[in-house]
Amino acid sequence: MSVMTQPKIDCHHHLFDPVHYPYVADTAYRPEGHELGTVQQYRAVMQAYNIQHSLIVGPTSGYNTDNRCLLAAIAEHPTRFRGIAVAPLDIGSDALATLKAQGVVGIALNVAMLGTARFADIDGLMGRLAELELLAQIQVLDDQLPDLMPLLKRTHTRLLIDHSGRPDVGAGLGQPAFQALLALAGHGRTYVKLSGLSKFSRQPYPYADGQPYLQALLEAFGAEHCMWGSDWPFLRATERMDIGSLLLLVEQLIPSARQREQVLWDTPRQLFGFTDH
Repeated sequence: MSVMTQPKIDCHHHLFDPVHYPYVADTAYRPEGHELGTVQQYRAVMQAYNIQHSLIVGPTSGYNTDNRCLLAAIAEHPTRFRGIAVAPLDIGSDALATLKAQGVVGIALNVAMLGTARFADIDGLMGRLAELELLAQIQVLDDQLPDLMPLLKRTHTRLLIDHSGRPDVGAGLGQPAFQALLALAGHGRTYVKLSGLSKFSRQPYPYADGQPYLQALLEAFGAEHCMWGSDWPFLRATERMDIGSLLLLVEQLIPSARQREQVLWDTPRQLFGFTDH
């Protein structure tokens, strides 16, 4: 079955709809123009590429901890969407439970944007996430991950690593941060999004310098702990991007039909609790 026609789950995309959900006043970045993407527009994308379900990621840009746009989309399509919310680090268990009841499966920790220092001692939050069986979605880049390893080793929260760990492609596969990410494969509670090539590659599509990192992650974690995400609507893209070309790249990088089905469907369907086709 072609990658275009097989059922799939997009495990990373955003919604930006400032007409109905205005941006917060203190946001560092205000998406506009081609970066906007409403739930109606994304539903058309789903139809075009046979995306049956998706994981909507609350963005730090535009909305920060205002999750109204994300939650409204899930409420409108509760069987098709799940969410990753942005929340204050001191959010309590009751508030987390309310988010979970609304279709949120985890909380985003944007270390790449905010730095490691503020996340080094969030044991309380990690404990509350573990108790509620929510994920900690972590986005790091370059050499940040080793600074978080003490936290990750002493807590028991399930981890979802964003955008392939955004490695420094100039430092090679042996760089300490990427090796630390590969080491998490042995814990059994870490999942990785094979996404974000355009964010860490130094080359244009098909991002040849970044491909070995995705292949190494797939080999280390196995398809049972890997998933794919588009990153639609491609915030701050430096060149034209399209989900179709990204899916063709998935087909190239994962030539095994069974392994591709696991990454595009089985793994995220089980992890995020999608029950229908």
